[in-house]
Amino acid sequence: MASTSSTPPDQWKTWDAFISFRGKDIRQGFLSHLFKALLGKQINAFLDENLEKGEEISSSLLETIEDSYVSVVVFSENYADSPWCLDELVKIFQCMKTSGQIVLPVFYRVDPTDVQELRGNFGEAFSKHKKEVKILEGWRHALIEISNLAGWDSRNIRSESELVEEIVNVVLEKLNHIFKCDYKNDDLVGIESRVRKMESLLFSGPINDRRVVGIWGMGGIGKTTLAEEVFHRIKEKFDGHYFVANVREEIMKQTPNALRDKIFCQLLGEKDGYIDTPRLGAFTIRRLQSKKVILVFDDVVNPNHLKLLGGVCDLYSKGSRIIITSRDRQTLKNVCLEEHIYEVKELIDCEALRLFSLYAFKQDYPKEGYKKLSEMAIRYA
Repeated sequence: MASTSSTPPDQWKTWDAFISFRGKDIRQGFLSHLFKALLGKQINAFLDENLEKGEEISSSLLETIEDSYVSVVVFSENYADSPWCLDELVKIFQCMKTSGQIVLPVFYRVDPTDVQELRGNFGEAFSKHKKEVKILEGWRHALIEISNLAGWDSRNIRSESELVEEIVNVVLEKLNHIFKCDYKNDDLVGIESRVRKMESLLFSGPINDRRVVGIWGMGGIGKTTLAEEVFHRIKEKFDGHYFVANVREEIMKQTPNALRDKIFCQLLGEKDGYIDTPRLGAFTIRRLQSKKVILVFDDVVNPNHLKLLGGVCDLYSKGSRIIITSRDRQTLKNVCLEEHIYEVKELIDCEALRLFSLYAFKQDYPKEGYKKLSEMAIRYA
């Protein structure tokens, strides 16, 4: 199950979402709530707090738009007053057309028709701009095209909290679809059947139970690779997630409380890295119990370490899942049911031959004349 590449594909981008907005209209209210909610879902959103400074948009900001999967455009009352916002919009429209960037318009306390037909404040704003005809036409075209995309009219939604929740859920859905296509790595030989087995162990039976699933096998056989692949594929289904790598090493480098704090801060969206240690407070426990989480504890040698690090299902909401990798089957039997332990076995012959060939010959099969020698090497290994 080893991969021939440890780095993500070149097409992966830095930012999940870019927010285009008119600061003086929404910065202190709606925008702050939206940005916080995106971060709360571990969506890496870009927010430029200096949009009001200067007329010319910076090249670095244009690059940031290119380097984003999704653009959320918040059309507010004075959006079209800003040349900066309109330049952003042109760039977003270009990215939508050339690279398929997903664009989601939000009509915040404005009539979508006013934007689409350049009426009201939007029509007045255009009449005031003193720019070349070519620039004005570019702005107008981008504004009309993007405002005609499916989006949200804030006037039709009861509360801003509901509007924010809807936007974040759709952004999350779009990103899940993108990464479902991009994340799959064909170089992980034999991974698909093993992932399917793990998903069966994780999700078969009652959907709202709490469950610990173990991954057992000898060192180097692919336990961590399998756990990482499953974790990345399913983590967005949960309210919080954390992958604790190399538990055996990490618990020797730092105190269990310090490591536990890192885990809980990630799950709860805390930034300071501190959670009322050394004992958990009742309110922190209540917050954790409201979260459906996915946790991975990699390379566990002592089941007591799980208790110290918060690796106990009862601490979290129904539907939570904990994955544990270990070389010791007895360690896993102490924390999960026997039927929830998956033994990672060696690759079958055709998988082993493909993996060997990928490394030795940079192709799926041995070069002509090298098959028997390759099979001998595999048997020896």
